[in-house]
Amino acid sequence: MKTRSFKRKVLIGKTASGHKFRPSDWAERMCGTMSTFRNRRIYYSPLLRPAVRDGVKCVIVDDALLREAPEIHQQIFEFAETNCLLVISEQ
Repeated sequence: MKTRSFKRKVLIGKTASGHKFRPSDWAERMCGTMSTFRNRRIYYSPLLRPAVRDGVKCVIVDDALLREAPEIHQQIFEFAETNCLLVISEQ
């Protein structure tokens, strides 16, 4: 039986120079592109979701997003590059 290997990238809300990225709701805005709204609540996609790590806002991008929505994947990483956000890989 084969187990799925979870791979993802994390966009960290700090620039390469160490400054906090603004606006403060950037992660929620970005993840809103793939969210749904029901029962007066926002449900984020498991492929693209906001998080907080060590007090810093982040966006977690599952590698499956590249297969499911390549245009959104490209836009996200172009945004990260343009704004000099730190990106790390996780498994």
